Amino acid sequence: MAKILIAEDIELNQKMLSRRLTRDGHEVVIADNGQEAVNLTQSEHPDIVLMDMSMPVMDGWEATEIIKGNSDTSEVPVIAVTAHTLDHEKTRAKEAGCDDFVGKPINFKELEGIIKEHF
Repeated sequence: MAKILIAEDIELNQKMLSRRLTRDGHEVVIADNGQEAVNLTQSEHPDIVLMDMSMPVMDGWEATEIIKGNSDTSEVPVIAVTAHTLDHEKTRAKEAGCDDFVGKPINFKELEGIIKEHF
């Protein structure tokens, strides 16, 4: 299974995602903001990053750009997991470097399928 970094600032969402992914056999690392996501992507070497786009300190768009711009982390798939589901927001996530997109509320079958595509 995959080592998954969850970049999410809302504790309830962290717990829900973590519990579900752990139950599915994945190892989970949690970042509370975009800066932590960047740092943990470099130190923990996750297989996939699930990136909330609206977070404090550094948002998901900037964090994704940094992750994708670093030669050590550029190959790590970043999946936008966000309530920003309008077409222009999906385009913005892709332009920042996100490899895929899942809207909130999360459909876990869809998320698991996307994880399998990228791992």
